[in-house]
Amino acid sequence: MMISQFFVLSQRGDNIVFRDYRAEVPKGSTETFFRKVKFWKEDGNAEAPPIFNVDGVNYFHVKVVGLYFVATTRVNVSPSLVLELLQRIARVIKDYLGVLNEDSFRKNFVLVYELLDEVIDFGYVQTTSTEVLKSYVFNEPIVVAPARLQPIDPAAIFTQGAKRMPGTAVTKSVVANDPGGRRREEIFVDIIEKISVTFSSSGYILTSEIDGTIQMKSYLSGNPEIRIALNEDLNIGRGGRSVYDYRSSSGSGVILDDCNFHESVRLDSFDSDRTLSLVPPDGEFPVMNYRMTQEFKPPFHVNTLIEEAGRLKAEVIIKIRAEFPSDIIANTITVQMPLPNYTSRASFELEPGAAGQKTDFKESSKMLEWSLKKIVGGAEHTLRAKLTFSQEFHGNITKEAGPVSMTFTIPMYNVSKLQVKYLQIAKKSSTYNPYRWVRYVTQANSYVARI
Repeated sequence: MMISQFFVLSQRGDNIVFRDYRAEVPKGSTETFFRKVKFWKEDGNAEAPPIFNVDGVNYFHVKVVGLYFVATTRVNVSPSLVLELLQRIARVIKDYLGVLNEDSFRKNFVLVYELLDEVIDFGYVQTTSTEVLKSYVFNEPIVVAPARLQPIDPAAIFTQGAKRMPGTAVTKSVVANDPGGRRREEIFVDIIEKISVTFSSSGYILTSEIDGTIQMKSYLSGNPEIRIALNEDLNIGRGGRSVYDYRSSSGSGVILDDCNFHESVRLDSFDSDRTLSLVPPDGEFPVMNYRMTQEFKPPFHVNTLIEEAGRLKAEVIIKIRAEFPSDIIANTITVQMPLPNYTSRASFELEPGAAGQKTDFKESSKMLEWSLKKIVGGAEHTLRAKLTFSQEFHGNITKEAGPVSMTFTIPMYNVSKLQVKYLQIAKKSSTYNPYRWVRYVTQANSYVARI
């Protein structure tokens, strides 16, 4: 695989990092890319796709915490491979700098360019391993003061709610020492699940899927061996006895459709007692990726009702109910619903005493938007929207509106019931007792309710 250029742009289009490896693509490629992405209106889509071609140049990009990571090439390369490369470059830079934002990039120009020169040579990828790069990269990162950091995902999601966990793993460099020259011995294991659910108009689940990953970030000196124990009733694949009775069982078993493991993971005892053994490499890495389509209880139930209220008016009622325990709090919830093209105005009515909620009608895209700062488990929230139309509607209004979609983040909660039972670290001495943090988070990938 060969790429011509790599660059990072801010949300304003400022050029933060630029490296031209082969001098095959015109110098104005950064302006061309940003102009195309900013004003993308092709095929009726508001957002540019991750890959597009302009004047014979292929542009590949991913957006990471508000920054555009972009690669260009004139040759025909595997799109998925280039997008994976961009994600890995972002991860390597994050491992070194501790956090990704404009400030950290600008303070560490020399280090970032040194990393890029080691990762890619004349357009060809050499390595994206943080552990391998430590042998070749000698610049020390300049750590950005915590007060200047923007709250980025997933650091912020673990420091909210009743159970407070340190978000330092996400904002700390794996190569820099703590103030005073010492490294705090700690290890973070995050179980992150992205769920996709589609509800029918009557509220039944049509499709449901979980894409999960067990992420690890280690700050342990000497790279000791680690053992992670998962649920004993964990089953992989659709074969075997358990696959026939899981729907009718008490729900105690966890059945994954498929999974894959990091190359450092040893599976010697996985079949017998569901434990994973590994010597963790430097940096953040996925220990295990998994997919699950077993039925699960969705965290939110969404009910939507549209009623005609005259020749040029209608009322929309959206009701959200949180189906998780009351000691769990969901953060940054956004509900969106496309409205008919002839909607000219929308006025909103929230329930009495509603706090931390915002409503908006985006007239250009005819989109109703409802944002909630947090939702406590078991709570129910309702939004009423009164719509005014510019012309009389004909036919069924529900066919021209919707579906309702949700995005949310729920810290310390996972729907698959996959759990880390224990995290064991090989002892170097009797007094060696590093900090261990196991954290869970559930996020919406595609959460859609039809009307």
